[in-house]
Amino acid sequence: MNFELEARLPQTTKPWRTIVLVMAMIATLTGCASRPEGLLVPIATPAADASKVDMLVATTRAPDAKGKDFFNGERGDSLSLANVVVSIPPVHVKGNVEWPPRAPGDPERYFTTTAMDTLAPSGARQWFKDHKTRSRRVLIFVHGFNTPFDASVFRFAQIVHDSGSNVAPILFSWPSRGSVLAYNYDRESANFSRSDLASMIEAAASSPDVSDVTIMAHSMGSWVAVEALRDIALKRGRVPAKVSNLILASPDLDIDVFRKQVREIGPKRPHITVFISTNDRALRVSRLISGQVTRVGAVDLSQEQYLTQLQQADNITVLDLSALQDGDRLNHSQFATSPEVVQLLGEGLIDGNTLDATPRIGGGDQLAAGAVGTGQVIGSVLSAPVLIFQGGGRN
Repeated sequence: MNFELEARLPQTTKPWRTIVLVMAMIATLTGCASRPEGLLVPIATPAADASKVDMLVATTRAPDAKGKDFFNGERGDSLSLANVVVSIPPVHVKGNVEWPPRAPGDPERYFTTTAMDTLAPSGARQWFKDHKTRSRRVLIFVHGFNTPFDASVFRFAQIVHDSGSNVAPILFSWPSRGSVLAYNYDRESANFSRSDLASMIEAAASSPDVSDVTIMAHSMGSWVAVEALRDIALKRGRVPAKVSNLILASPDLDIDVFRKQVREIGPKRPHITVFISTNDRALRVSRLISGQVTRVGAVDLSQEQYLTQLQQADNITVLDLSALQDGDRLNHSQFATSPEVVQLLGEGLIDGNTLDATPRIGGGDQLAAGAVGTGQVIGSVLSAPVLIFQGGGRN
C-alpha cells in the first residue's frame, strides 16, 4: 500500500480528522487483529530440537486479573520481575516471530514459553549470578509504542536468538495498551516508567556478575531509555561506566529534546548508535501528532543542517536503513525484522564490538556502505545498502 501522506490526504482535512485517518491506515498496514489470550502460558513439553531464550522481565505493567496474559497494558503499582523462558521453533525464519494461532501453541511450529516464574523485588541480583555468560554482558531491551506484553516477550526473544549474541537478556516492558489509538496513553506510560528503568540499569551496573551493559530501545521506548540515563546522570553525576552502549532503533524522539537530553547526560555517556529511515511511515504519523517536529528516527542526513550537527557530535553513530527492502511494511522495525540488520546487531553492536572498518573477504556479499563525514567505508558480510555516519570522535 502506498503511504505517501502528502499525496493521499486532502489539504482541507482538519488536523484531528487527519490523525484519525492516518491511525486507521497504520492499523490496516500493521494488521492489528487481536491475538488469542494465553499465548504465554507455559507448555508442558517443548520441542526436542527447539532453541530457547532465558530472559529476565522487569515490567511496570499491572498484573492481568484473568491470569492468562500475566501482565496487561495498564500501569502497575510497582516494578514486577519474572524469569521467562521462550522456546523458538526449529522451523523459525530469521526476522520473524512465528505466532501461534491459538493457545497452547505447537512448539514445533510456533513461539511458546516453557517457564514464567515470578521473582521477588530483590531477585534481580541472584538472576544476574545464575545467568552470567562468559562475557558477563547484559542486554536491556525497551520495546516501543503499540506493544502488548506477549509481543514484547516474543519479539525480544527473536532478536536475542537471531543476533546470536553472548549476553544475558533483560526485557523492560512498560504499560502499552497495544492499540494505535492509544498513542497519548502510551506516551504518558513511558514517562511513568523511566525511574523504574533507571533502577534496573543501576542494579545491573552494580552487580559483580555483570561487566558491561548495553541498552537497546525501539521507537517510543527510546524516550524511556534516554530519560532513564538522564535521570541517573543528573542524580549521580554520570552514567555508570559499565553502561557502554545505547542503541536507539527508529527512535520516536523530538530531535530538539534529544539534543538537550544528550547534553544533560554529559560527556561520560555510553556510545550511542541510532537506526534511522527516511521512509519510516510510523514516525511520519508521530511527527504529525507532535506538531510537525522531526523525529530522530526519521531524520534526513542529506540535509546539511542535520549532517553538520552529527559531525559535531561526539560518540554517536547513525545507520541509515532507508534503502532496505527486507523489513516490515512500515519500515519501523527493520532492526528486528531484517535478517541482515539483526546480523549486524549481533556481530558489531550488542556484543560491544565497534563496527569493523576493514572490509571482510568471503562469507557473503560485502555491505554496500558509504560512510559520510569523519567515517570510512565499512565492510561486513551483508548485501543490504546501509549508510553509516560517524559523528565526531569517541570519548
